[in-house]
Amino acid sequence: MTTQGNGTKEDPWQLTTPSGKGEYQMYRDGETLVCQVGSTTLTYQWRAIEDLHAMLKSHGDWLPLGSADEQKPAAAGTVEAWARAADNPVGGWYGTKKGLRGRFANYVPPLMEALGLAEVEHGPRNNRMRAV
Repeated sequence: MTTQGNGTKEDPWQLTTPSGKGEYQMYRDGETLVCQVGSTTLTYQWRAIEDLHAMLKSHGDWLPLGSADEQKPAAAGTVEAWARAADNPVGGWYGTKKGLRGRFANYVPPLMEALGLAEVEHGPRNNRMRAV
């Protein structure tokens, strides 16, 4: 997967969701990963990139994405569930904006793929990812 942009606010990464149906932008602002989806801004802890990569390496195989809004439960054994779990490296949500902390597995994996850290499937639904 190729992407445009260098990851700054002035020149954000141009990405598409795993299904290929949605376009969005991301950039790093200090220790925050900012995700702009239309008029909605979501923010995640930047360390999520390294933490997720380490978890995927340890897992060693494909892991379902399981993207879900914050108000909906995340399916067990998915990237989304890990990003909310009390036993992950930050002890809970990687999303930093209450009400908009979900959808981690929809927006972070394509960036990891663009950065060369992961492989992501791009089917219409039920996609997975793994570390490279």
